[in-house]
Amino acid sequence: MVEFQVMKAEEMKFGKNNFLEVARKKAVAEEGENEFVAISRGFFLPDGARRFKKSIAIPDEAEIKDFIAKWIKEV
Repeated sequence: MVEFQVMKAEEMKFGKNNFLEVARKKAVAEEGENEFVAISRGFFLPDGARRFKKSIAIPDEAEIKDFIAKWIKEV
């Protein structure tokens, strides 16, 4: 069984009922731990609860994060 822990997260609301979240997470299993960065999109339910629709996880490696940061701004 894998347990996911949120180390740090930042959220930005957009549109009427949507949000983006960028989070550093850790997957913990008997075999070991793995840190990664998750970028998720979601929406709010009428009671304020959050629901996630889509997510992408990238390795916590400087080269990959720099590549994504550069091209997000360029595209």
